[in-house]
Amino acid sequence: MQTLAFDGRTGAAGDMLLGALLAAGADRSALAVVEAHLPVRYETETVDRNGISSTLVRVVHEDAEDDSAAGQSDGQDHSHEDDHSHDHHHDHPHSHEHDDAEGHGHSRTYAEVVELVESMDLSDAVEEDALEAFEILGEAEAAVHGTGLDQTAFHEVGTDDAIADVVGFMLLLDDLRQRGVERVVTTPLFTGSGTVTFSHGTYPVPSPAVVEIAGRADWSLRGGPLETELLTPTGAAILAAVAEGVDELPPMNLEVSGYGAGKKQFDQHPNVVRAMVGEGEGRLTCEGISVLETNLDDATPEVLGSLQETLTDAGARDVSIVPLTMKKSRPGHLVKVICGPTDAERVARRLAAETGTLGVREHGAGHRWVASRAFEMATFDIDGESYEVDVKIASDESGNVFDYSAEYEDALAVAQETGLPVREVVHRAEEAVRE
Repeated sequence: MQTLAFDGRTGAAGDMLLGALLAAGADRSALAVVEAHLPVRYETETVDRNGISSTLVRVVHEDAEDDSAAGQSDGQDHSHEDDHSHDHHHDHPHSHEHDDAEGHGHSRTYAEVVELVESMDLSDAVEEDALEAFEILGEAEAAVHGTGLDQTAFHEVGTDDAIADVVGFMLLLDDLRQRGVERVVTTPLFTGSGTVTFSHGTYPVPSPAVVEIAGRADWSLRGGPLETELLTPTGAAILAAVAEGVDELPPMNLEVSGYGAGKKQFDQHPNVVRAMVGEGEGRLTCEGISVLETNLDDATPEVLGSLQETLTDAGARDVSIVPLTMKKSRPGHLVKVICGPTDAERVARRLAAETGTLGVREHGAGHRWVASRAFEMATFDIDGESYEVDVKIASDESGNVFDYSAEYEDALAVAQETGLPVREVVHRAEEAVRE
């Protein structure tokens, strides 16, 4: 499986991630859709960061001609993507230099950002990823300020150039996916240290929004290595939307690598985000999940029996029902459902509607390791007649097979027609595929 891996040792920011993808082979022309829908343009140049040749991306607002020479530094100072819902006047003497195009274009509410993204004629995959990143940003702001998502107002992160960071990244990622990338990972993201000052006061790094975003993400945070702010809310939200966390770079046959540059230069640490693309070695696939549970003491057998179908229709990936003893020694059942994080609310609502339960517990968004699954039609003879049975093949990402499993309904139909035991039909079908 081809893997895109980010090295998070100098944090992450929107424009640096854009630069890293371009340097790793993404097609610059993919960004044209943003330039067609927003009054911005992307400018790129090759720069030196502590001896490393890297790609610097500027988002220049067409209504601010005097900004074109300076460019954007979402590279580690989030003045245009701040995590707070009020206007801020940042004082970041420790942070990366600003891009003069930052903050241009009017600010928007979360709903307005969603409406704008949906109007950009993006592919389904790009639109879904971009909206997930903005939802993560919006929920982080809402949590910090104690408001609801619908009441969240974006200021810096709702401006044209901030939207260009998020949507532009997703377009470049989609281009790499069209070229074969199937998995995105990041090593732990370093936040920097020290403090960040804005209109609400001075706070320790990482900023409140980054902390909220990290709580939803699959990757982990690390402090340091510099006394400056290295991880911005936009950079964190982008990677929370698309990247799986790993403790170290996975084994991979490297094909291409590239570096996205931030504006500021440090004495000992190159201010870059590194992206690497290569073929990963055999492993299981990691996918995000939520686990929903409820206890029932009054559900009929018919209702319990129907949950596999009704909850699967709502988005459940697995449904288990376990007998248990409840209060006052009454018999009951534990219903446990595995689903994707984005499907959790819909599945929980369906579970409540089907069973009448008064509450559904969610164990949060974790992940599970799953084998790749493929089907192959087994063809074999019984008494001179040819029969077919579908066989499911479980393997890792490199094709190493763990298991062959004949589809029961297919095997049962053949058994009923031939008079053989079902287990004999299953054995013959699986052996036909193994051979």
